[in-house]
Amino acid sequence: MADARVQIACLVVGLLIGFGALFWYTRRQLQGFVLSLDGWRRDQRAATAVPPDSEAGNTTAATRSAQVASRQKTDDFCFTSSSSSPRSQTTLGRPAPSVARHSPTMAARRALRSCCTGGSFRPSTQFLAAAHTTRSFSACAVRAAAPPPPPSAEPAGATPTSNRETHFGYETVTEGEKQQRVAGVFSSVAESYDRMNDFMSLGIHRLWKDHFVSSLNPGATNPPGRPQRILDVAGGTGDIAFRMLQRAHEYNANPNVHVTISDINPSMLAVGRQRSLALPASHQSSLSFLEANAEVLPPAIEDSSLDLYTVAFGIRNFSNIPAALREAHRVLKPGGVFACLEFSKVDKYPIFNAIYKQWSFSAIPLIGQLVAADRDSYQYLVESIERFPSQEDFRDMIKDAGFEVAGKGYEDLTGGIAAIHRGIKPL
Repeated sequence: MADARVQIACLVVGLLIGFGALFWYTRRQLQGFVLSLDGWRRDQRAATAVPPDSEAGNTTAATRSAQVASRQKTDDFCFTSSSSSPRSQTTLGRPAPSVARHSPTMAARRALRSCCTGGSFRPSTQFLAAAHTTRSFSACAVRAAAPPPPPSAEPAGATPTSNRETHFGYETVTEGEKQQRVAGVFSSVAESYDRMNDFMSLGIHRLWKDHFVSSLNPGATNPPGRPQRILDVAGGTGDIAFRMLQRAHEYNANPNVHVTISDINPSMLAVGRQRSLALPASHQSSLSFLEANAEVLPPAIEDSSLDLYTVAFGIRNFSNIPAALREAHRVLKPGGVFACLEFSKVDKYPIFNAIYKQWSFSAIPLIGQLVAADRDSYQYLVESIERFPSQEDFRDMIKDAGFEVAGKGYEDLTGGIAAIHRGIKPL
């Protein structure tokens, strides 16, 4: 209990520091943006200044026309008024001389009036084109989105219940659609997956993973050195698998442990393969990769063939969790262990729960936008945590799949922000 309170206190301090750092970073970016905008407006005023009378005759009609066209284009680039606003139509359709002279200021005022009076605020096509190449408050280029896969008669990993309704965050979708959209999310965040988990747990996920692996103690067999087969599901980047191999080979001196990393997303597996090249040769030889749907595992994984089945921070993204639990039960040997590490509920501590949810729903998506230019993916991940069952409900789902649980069936970490669930396949 004391350890949980210390962890909660540390996390509250971390949340406060995180909010402060986010505020400081956003304030710096906004200041830079405002200064850049002021400089642009000064340049525009200087470029469109009316020449003195003595030099007016040197300004040709063609030059004046080009200046007016340039100001109209600049005005159009910044804001396109709603077609439902008569005032905006009149102003933009036939600009008065005063509007042409002060186009940036008037454009901003029109945008504010449009927002306040119910008019729509719609960026122009030029602005939208620029948004695809540069993200807000940054000069860094945005990674181009991968083209959608060509349609096929039966998508890879299709399940018999693909048309059944489930949830994607707070949206109601079919299971097949959720698989495709989750694949898009993790293809987007594959290269920044560790940063994503750092944001969502303030770095504590590394301690959780260490504790998760040490509690399972892979390689500790009786008799010592007995072969052990492990399947790490949704483990594309290798965080859990690499820890298990290190524990088995170096701590328990058992080189006969083999870990298969399974993931439905090839982008995540590619990150894991690349990272595995830094492992010792003995670890690499005990590692394999498998692209598979956890709800319908391939025939290569036979019935009653595994000693340990692990899944960390992945099961909440499955479109059919009960089906995945039944598959885990099928492929484990009698006496085999199902172990899951997942974000969970902090309902036991109402004040801490309120602070954590405020951080999750306010800060994490904003950080995703500022750091990875991908607010939507981070928004989904926060919503998926909120929609995941409570510790007790998920324990009951594990029991319904045929597993036996010891005690209350789960272990809370950091007050319940995450939890470890275990089930044993009966002998």
